[in-house]
Amino acid sequence: MSSNHKDRLEIVSFLGALCLFLSAVEYLIPKPLPFFRLGLANLPLLLGLRFLRPTDLLLVLLLKVLGQGLVNGTLASYVFLFSLAGSAASLATMSAVYRLGKTKVSLVGVSLSGALASSIVQVLLAVTFVFGPTARLIAPLSLGSGLATGLVIGLFAVRFVKVSRWLEALEVRYRGL
Repeated sequence: MSSNHKDRLEIVSFLGALCLFLSAVEYLIPKPLPFFRLGLANLPLLLGLRFLRPTDLLLVLLLKVLGQGLVNGTLASYVFLFSLAGSAASLATMSAVYRLGKTKVSLVGVSLSGALASSIVQVLLAVTFVFGPTARLIAPLSLGSGLATGLVIGLFAVRFVKVSRWLEALEVRYRGL
């Protein structure tokens, strides 16, 4: 295995672990609504859009979702499938918005697009497979809370990118791989 490959795996593993750490921190914060999540664990993915390859982003996403499922005990439940589908939709949307709107869309817009995609997919899954048509009642709350948290995560990401020397060094290191 080449040292470049090992370095890439090291960065992907670190970002996956960071997702799990942020997920654990998020569970310490009381939820005002049962389905409400801040999405802190998506921050490494949002920041990784700036320098990770698509396959590496996908690996970070899988580490995040599988790790959360194992830690939370939801690996064999519909909650895991909702998380996987929402996270995949979010990453695909954020990647597309970031790549297509690179000079015109900030990380706030990218984060908002990912939060919206995740919320829409999860509401559709809830309506189609689990709760039936009555799940549409939670759609406005789910979309609204998703947009609010997407805004907060996006604003934090913009600020973090401006002040973090660590992220700058990580981007330089990764681009050399």
